[in-house]
Amino acid sequence: MAAPPDPLSLRAEQVRHTRAALITAGRRLFGERGFAATSVEDLATEARVTTGALYHHFRNKTALFETVLEQVHAELQAASARAAEGTADDLEILARGFEAFLDAVLQPEVQQILIIDAPAVLGLARSTELDERYALTRIVSALRAATAAGTVSADDPATVTRMLLGALVRGGMLIARSASPGETRDAVARAIRAMLAGVTRVPPRQ
Repeated sequence: MAAPPDPLSLRAEQVRHTRAALITAGRRLFGERGFAATSVEDLATEARVTTGALYHHFRNKTALFETVLEQVHAELQAASARAAEGTADDLEILARGFEAFLDAVLQPEVQQILIIDAPAVLGLARSTELDERYALTRIVSALRAATAAGTVSADDPATVTRMLLGALVRGGMLIARSASPGETRDAVARAIRAMLAGVTRVPPRQ
């Protein structure tokens, strides 16, 4: 005779399902409408839960937005890693990763969540902190390894990385505001490659 379902396991599964539904709802509505135009009631309706359930899982709408933003960052990190596959050149690995970010910004929902809303909703400091959480360590490690190998010159990889990330975010803003996003994306990509080559160029031997 089969054992009856474990109530604790069923409850845990229900909790996971509700949280996932809310994040999915947030991703769609924040991406389509923007943070300001999306209400708690809209999110609950989209997720097919009560507003009380939303507040049980997230302190407020902003907390749900931050979770959605982190999901977007994780997806961008994975896309950057995939874009860098097939090359062993240190600068090319970084350039392809940066260009994967620019490609993602062409998507309206990513543009809305990451470029338009994140700084306004979370503040510049918190938005920058999340940008760096998902990219800083990986890029700094790549620059240190390349510097050690003698293929690039980056005396202060952390500062170089933060400068590049700042330029990348600014490039995303240019794409978001452009009447010709594809052309702007290509122009930003060329500029980022030039900056990357410039700040990491190995000085000539004396």
